[in-house]
Amino acid sequence: MTPHLSLVIPLYNEAGNILPLVEVCVDVLKSREGDFEIILANDGSTDATAEEIAAACSRWPQCRDLPLPHGGQAAALLAGLHAARGELLLTLDGDGQNDPRDFPELLDLVERGDLDVACGWRADRHDSLLRQAMSRLGNAVRRRFLADGVQDAGCQLRVMRREVRTALFPIELMQSFLPAIAVAAGFRVGERQVRHHPRRHGDSKYGFLRLWLKPALAMLRLRGELRRRFPR
Repeated sequence: MTPHLSLVIPLYNEAGNILPLVEVCVDVLKSREGDFEIILANDGSTDATAEEIAAACSRWPQCRDLPLPHGGQAAALLAGLHAARGELLLTLDGDGQNDPRDFPELLDLVERGDLDVACGWRADRHDSLLRQAMSRLGNAVRRRFLADGVQDAGCQLRVMRREVRTALFPIELMQSFLPAIAVAAGFRVGERQVRHHPRRHGDSKYGFLRLWLKPALAMLRLRGELRRRFPR
C-alpha cells in the first residue's frame, strides 16, 4: 500500500539524537489521516547511528533503513526522496533542532493546495550568535541572488508534493537550494515560522567553509544550471 506521507531524515553521526526524534515524529504522523513511512538515510556514519536506526526500525515498523556511502547531506536527502513512496514528502534534519510538531501546519498548507512546497522558517534560532549572524547574511545574499523568496533556506523542516521531486538534481548543498530549484521549476513555495531547539548530542557539521565559501561557489553554478534546465 502506498503511504500518504513519507518523511526523509538524512543522518550523519547523529547517535543519541535518532530515537528521541523518531519517537516524536511517529506520534505526530500518527495523528494525521493515512499511512506513513519514515526513511532514515544513513550517510555513511562512523558512530552508533546504524545501531540506533536498526533499533528504530525494530520498534516502529513505519521506519525504513537506507544505508548509503558517505556522500554528504544533499546526496543522502536526494536518495531518500527518490526512495520515498508517499504522495507528500516531508524532510527533517536529524540533529533534533527541528521540531516535528510543526509539521501539521506545513502539511495543511500543501494538502489544501495553497503551496507545493511549505518550508519552515527558524525565526528564533538557538545557535551561536556568530552562526546566526553568518546565516542571516548568507540568506540575504542567496535570496537576492536566486530570488527564491524564502527567509531561511537552511531550515530542513519541509513538506512538498511528490511532483516537486522530479525537478531536483544532484548539486552541492541541494538541501539548502531546494526552494530555489522548486521556484525555478514553477512550483509555489512559501514558509511559516517554526520552532528551533539547541543541539543536545553531537557536533554541528557546519563551519566557515560550509556556511560561506562553498555556498557562494555553489550558487554561481546553480544559477547557470537553473537557467539551462528551466529557461523562461
